[in-house]
Amino acid sequence: MMPNKVLSWRDNLYHQLLFRHCSLCQLPLTQIERYWCNHCITNFPTPPYCQHCGTTTLSTVAHCGRCLSKPPRWQRLYRLGEYRPPLQQLVHQLKFYGKFWLAQPLAQQLARQITQPAPLLLPVPLHWRRYCQRGFNQSHQLALALATIFNSRVNHSAFQRLRHTPSQQQLTKTQRRHNLQQAFALRQCALPDHVAIIDDVVTTGATVNQLTQLLIHHGVKHVDIYTLCHTEQSLN
Repeated sequence: MMPNKVLSWRDNLYHQLLFRHCSLCQLPLTQIERYWCNHCITNFPTPPYCQHCGTTTLSTVAHCGRCLSKPPRWQRLYRLGEYRPPLQQLVHQLKFYGKFWLAQPLAQQLARQITQPAPLLLPVPLHWRRYCQRGFNQSHQLALALATIFNSRVNHSAFQRLRHTPSQQQLTKTQRRHNLQQAFALRQCALPDHVAIIDDVVTTGATVNQLTQLLIHHGVKHVDIYTLCHTEQSLN
């Protein structure tokens, strides 16, 4: 991973004026702390997980038992942690409270987990209705921040969301499969052999699985998933 760039005096002044308190505990930050305090950052350790599907395991493994029997279509999943505090709070602040600037420090934490960055990053698209409600696509913001760290490219228009779909979290396995049928399309564009799909949270895996299938049909050979959080639910 490329080292973080040194902040300019304007950047330092900007953070001193606007980010005086930790985004999690709201305690005052010291001069060397940014966005959150050292106490809260210690609650960020990434537990061992399956490097293929992202499921938490007792020790880091390339493939868990579920992946050996029914593997996801992608090759590697990189995650920052599980969808629980403190990451759950930060994701909520990013998505639902308009704190889009949190994408940068979260991407910096996630980048530490990524050993072989993809040259092209593809954020999961939002339907225009949800985009209008939120005002931005959090996955696109994460992709832009990661691209700066890795010197990668971002194509935010490669995937197209064809129709608005309910949230996957409250649906059964069968409902999830039907919910995403013909929900996405891949526009004709030049793609390298190695790409990464960027999503803020992988809940069921159905969304990124559908997008991976589109990329494979397009001829992409290696697909990775970059996500902040993974929930311990069935991916199949």
